[in-house]
Amino acid sequence: MARRGKKKGRPISGWLILDKPVGMGSTEAVSKIKWLFQAEKAGHAGTLDPLASGMLPIALGEATKTVPYVQDGAKIYRFTVAWGQERSTDDLEGPVTKESDLRPSEAEVLALLPKYTGVIMQTPPQFSAIKIAGERAYDLARDGATVDIPAREIEIGRLDIVEHSADHTVFEVECGKGTYVRSLARDMGRDMGCFGHISELRRVEVEPFTSEDFVTIAELEAARFGVQEEDSADAADIADTTEAADTAEAADKVEVPIDFDAIDALLVDTSAALDCLPQIAISDDAATKIRLGNPVIIRGRDAPVEAEEACATARGKLVAIGAIEQGMFKPKRVFAG
Repeated sequence: MARRGKKKGRPISGWLILDKPVGMGSTEAVSKIKWLFQAEKAGHAGTLDPLASGMLPIALGEATKTVPYVQDGAKIYRFTVAWGQERSTDDLEGPVTKESDLRPSEAEVLALLPKYTGVIMQTPPQFSAIKIAGERAYDLARDGATVDIPAREIEIGRLDIVEHSADHTVFEVECGKGTYVRSLARDMGRDMGCFGHISELRRVEVEPFTSEDFVTIAELEAARFGVQEEDSADAADIADTTEAADTAEAADKVEVPIDFDAIDALLVDTSAALDCLPQIAISDDAATKIRLGNPVIIRGRDAPVEAEEACATARGKLVAIGAIEQGMFKPKRVFAG
């Protein structure tokens, strides 16, 4: 029997700002979204642990070229620290390694916050994706090894107490790239001698996206299969049946409604990830030249003469990311029209 050819997928592009549920890994989430959209290509802008929920920006198609700009954006997390125990993974997943009967007062926690605000040095958790001698730290930790992970510089824009009780404190933190919230819980617990670990973690923002951009799996399934959102259980059943059929290479035998227009409408435009860059409006002729890899002269009274990075648009559509040197735009990364 001849093997069935692999489906190429649709050349759909844009950002899907997923409200990832607890229990789903980032890779699993990307695969799910790629399947729902039948997209050619997909990737995410920053791993979110299975025990965490919230914002996982997923790029489809041409938007994958803008992933680094979203990865570099500031992030906001709402998290709960349980005091009295330190765990191997610095969250609920790992076994308890240290315990204390001490519990911090709200005043003690508040007094500690300045130490964790601004540019600080932070040591990532033992169970992290940091590479040590070519191996992931979490792989070494799972094998029982104690990994010597060097501290690195991170930036905390703000760290606020949202709620405090005897055993828990809820925080909100705005931080830069490379920050481990689990390390914040671990280090604060050690500083106060009571130990601590993350018991709940939710990412609420990844610059430039906000919670207004959130889309749930249920909303996606309802849109994809033309089912009302209140009947999301029916949509999930249809999705499970169709996805299983795809896995079994028998999708053509499953008749289900498909509404790509509805699900595509939930995407955020690719250019949204580049709000941090100067925006240059160009003509259709200039766009054609740029897409062929050629530089063009930037015209207009307000056009910048120099810029390390800028993005060129034509008729509101993203054309390229490039540099502006002596009034000329030189493309570095071109986007399909």
